[in-house]
Amino acid sequence: MKENASQQKAILHKDGPMLVLAGPGSGKTTVITQRTKKLVTDYGIDPSKILVITFTKAAALEMKARFQKLMGDVVANVTFGTFHAVYFTILKYAYHYRASNIITEEERYNVMKRIISNYNSLEYDDINEFIKDIYSEIGEIKNSRLDVNHYYSKICGEEIFREIFSTYQNILQTNKKIDFDDMLSITFELLDQRKDILAAWQSKYQYILVDEFQDINQIQYDILKMLALPENNLFIVGDDDQSIYRFRGSKPEIMLNFPKEFNNSKRVLLDTNYRCQKAIVDASLNLISYNKERFQKKIFAHNAETTKVNYAIYENQADESKNIINIINDYIKKGKSYDDIAILFRTNTQPRMLMGKLMEYNIPFRTKDNVPNLYNHWIARDIFTYIRLAHGSRERADFFQIMNRPKRYISRDSVLSKVIDFGRWKAFYNDKEWIAERIDKLEYDLKMLQMMKPYAAINYIRNGIGYDEFIKEYAQYRKINEDDLFETLEELHQASKEFETYNEWNEYIEEYTKQIKEVSNKKNQVENAITLATLHSSKGLEFDIVFIIDVNEGVMPFKKAVLPQEIEEERRMFYVGMTRAKYDLYLSSVKCFSKNNNDISRFIKETKKKYISKEK
Repeated sequence: MKENASQQKAILHKDGPMLVLAGPGSGKTTVITQRTKKLVTDYGIDPSKILVITFTKAAALEMKARFQKLMGDVVANVTFGTFHAVYFTILKYAYHYRASNIITEEERYNVMKRIISNYNSLEYDDINEFIKDIYSEIGEIKNSRLDVNHYYSKICGEEIFREIFSTYQNILQTNKKIDFDDMLSITFELLDQRKDILAAWQSKYQYILVDEFQDINQIQYDILKMLALPENNLFIVGDDDQSIYRFRGSKPEIMLNFPKEFNNSKRVLLDTNYRCQKAIVDASLNLISYNKERFQKKIFAHNAETTKVNYAIYENQADESKNIINIINDYIKKGKSYDDIAILFRTNTQPRMLMGKLMEYNIPFRTKDNVPNLYNHWIARDIFTYIRLAHGSRERADFFQIMNRPKRYISRDSVLSKVIDFGRWKAFYNDKEWIAERIDKLEYDLKMLQMMKPYAAINYIRNGIGYDEFIKEYAQYRKINEDDLFETLEELHQASKEFETYNEWNEYIEEYTKQIKEVSNKKNQVENAITLATLHSSKGLEFDIVFIIDVNEGVMPFKKAVLPQEIEEERRMFYVGMTRAKYDLYLSSVKCFSKNNNDISRFIKETKKKYISKEK
């Protein structure tokens, strides 16, 4: 296909800085590869002096393959690589680093596990999540070039966090290791302090092209600006409306400020969307126009079809899942492939019920994210422990799990033998009759649970035993949002409704866990399958048919988004999700989300209803 006028303008650009605003499906890869070819074949630039930077290895390989195809038999050794690969190359020449100097994920995990084991005051229920959060904050400090002494941790006390940070860095240095964030910070320090080394790399790469520029963080940008001097032949391609990684340090402000930092820069808008139907383009533009911090754009759909965006309101997630499966089955009957379909959501816990239904109907799916197994959550472990004890377990470990959930003031020292005898246990508290009475009540509660079906049993644990009160106290003590915990508890409670006996439920849980593990292990290797992805993970993908589920306030936008810049990021995420669809886009809200009545998301109203076909 011949390039359009705006693409041609970008491709023909030779010297100086240029900002290319490339909306969804606007042909940015074509522009980058064709412009690179133009530099070599028409403008006589030495290909070894051209650097093309992407954010993923897969994107770099795809870009390189497309460029080589354009060049035919001509050998042109243009450098294609990720930020980390390019910057690590600089470190290899300066410090003789090798791949073995990069700490592996497994090593990082074990290092942090050892460090946090020294702090008895730290509290967490999932060590994997805690370590992930710690590293996220360490990355934020390094990528934003912050002083750790002026950083206030969100997950633990600042003094402890600073000690953890310092210990981690000392371990890295002692073992001559660096992590991915260090690649950036060490490269910046090297080029900032060694002007001779900087000059050598400036001479090496005289033309720099950057893909997905909206995903850049501050330190990547600072290094890039140094490398581009003095000519500033910096050609950046991206879409500020698709900047959705603020948690990694990427901010749309970096792209928005580019014309101010390079006041002689040219700008071109790739204004044709070749991917989406007109209704999707128009509805998504209406939505994103509510953001204030953005470049104003007029984008046109190449595909003039006027099929409306589909919108439905369902009673609850179970009703939503069932109806989506019916729609999917209709598509398959009409000859569509599962590969053509994606279901998108805001958080990775949302699709758990849907995944269960997909398994029930034997519909194959792959996941772009690790979806946590509900039945592995510590709340589920507590509930199952109560049920296990009700059905005869007298293991000490089981009693340790729940004996103070809710608080009964029972000491671990009172549990002397591996197998518990209630009579001896109560006798331990002869001098504290009020605790003995609580043990007596626990014994009574377990007898009651034994006679109940799963749904009734969980109801009794929550209200009769007082587990809901424990959750409130736990959330208050840990300074976390109790709604998140109640969502998990409610999801477990609702899941139990379908089963008459514990044996039925246990069989289902075993099969579900087995299949989740298989899906997780295979990831993208499943052939002809529906794709399930968070809005974050859907970026860069496209499908004929896209469903976005649970479009409710508190979910989209997410409940933790409060500040205007956070709401704008949520809107950008929804925009990214909408523009993954080529032909058919289905949006759905639920009246009752996790037992709460949630309003329809403001984003539905912002798309302008004339583009929406309401189904239900």
